[in-house]
Amino acid sequence: MTPAERRDSRDSADPLAPHRARFVGSESPLVYLDGNSLGRPLRVTAQRLHAFVEGPWGERLIRGWDDAWMDLPLHVGDRIAAACLGAAPGQTTVGDSTTVLLYKALRATVGMRPDRTEIVAYADDFPTDRYVAASVADECGLALRWLEADPTGGVTPEQVAAVTSERTAVVLLSHVGYRSAWLADMAAITRVAHGAGALALWDLSHSVGSVPLALDACEVDLAVGCTYKYLNGGPGSPAFVYAATRHHEHLVQPITGWMGHADPFTMGPDWRPDPGIRRMISGTPPIVGMLAMQDMLDLLDDVGMAAVRAKSVALTEHAIEVADEVLAPLGVEVASPRDPERRGGHVTLQHPAMREVVAALWQRDVLPDYRDPGGLRLGLSPLSTSFAEVSRGLETARDLLADLTA
Repeated sequence: MTPAERRDSRDSADPLAPHRARFVGSESPLVYLDGNSLGRPLRVTAQRLHAFVEGPWGERLIRGWDDAWMDLPLHVGDRIAAACLGAAPGQTTVGDSTTVLLYKALRATVGMRPDRTEIVAYADDFPTDRYVAASVADECGLALRWLEADPTGGVTPEQVAAVTSERTAVVLLSHVGYRSAWLADMAAITRVAHGAGALALWDLSHSVGSVPLALDACEVDLAVGCTYKYLNGGPGSPAFVYAATRHHEHLVQPITGWMGHADPFTMGPDWRPDPGIRRMISGTPPIVGMLAMQDMLDLLDDVGMAAVRAKSVALTEHAIEVADEVLAPLGVEVASPRDPERRGGHVTLQHPAMREVVAALWQRDVLPDYRDPGGLRLGLSPLSTSFAEVSRGLETARDLLADLTA
């Protein structure tokens, strides 16, 4: 079977292939391999946005807050929890950016371990996670213990065990590494943190909507994640925060706005936190920003995360197979785990010329992204990416790299 026949047979056998037509632009020749930075919009979302302007906003106006908007962050949070997080209702809310919610969650976890002096984080984690960890450590007079790991892999439970102690307040890690796609062992690492008396805070930005999660079963303490990648919420769509019910009573977040008050409309002199997850809300919820992701949640409800993960594994395996065939002879290395059990939804391919290759690919309407050092990153969205699309993109990359290195 030729490579072309193989990719076509995989698309023909893909049970999720019919859903691809639901996404704007899927019929175009553009090759989109950056779904873990920004997901394609669903066609139905245009109808939802138009209906919102004409109806709830245009007709109901301020009454919309009483109709639904006040509780929309909690409602959508529960939907994300049910569809993607493996979490019971009442523990997830949608609100600020990922950065702001990560800051709130990290300050809250540190506050629940006031007698401890260290934050454990990964030295090659996404910049926001590292910057927020450094800021909170500085604000609270804590020390940072940086974990080091192979950049083509990620942090293991054994490495976490080696640095956690009675001094550790919280372990902050990404579930899927933004460079390598390393899929951390959430359950085991959380157990290690708890064994040291610490809390576990997870960044789910590169796993939610791509990798099935079991936050309740893993006894995760807090987690945050974005909604514009695999949840297709659109550019700048708000993030979500999860906090296990057992922590709500002691959960103190640092940005105490009126919407997190137990009774916001008392407008009283003192802040009294809501008894539940609403206490993590600060200001007016981003209602328009929560519209698009609801369409993706509808689709995920229909398809199920098990099917999404199966397609994700198949896509990333296909990408590695094609890369081995057409790019490895040019010196390209796979900088992601080859074991699907340890790999999230993207694949990074490394070569010193990849910055130039990615820039040239964009000129040809092939859109992956670039991550230092020398990484072409393929963000493969299971519901909107085809096997043929992956092959075309990598074959174009081969042609460009061959020209650059001739």
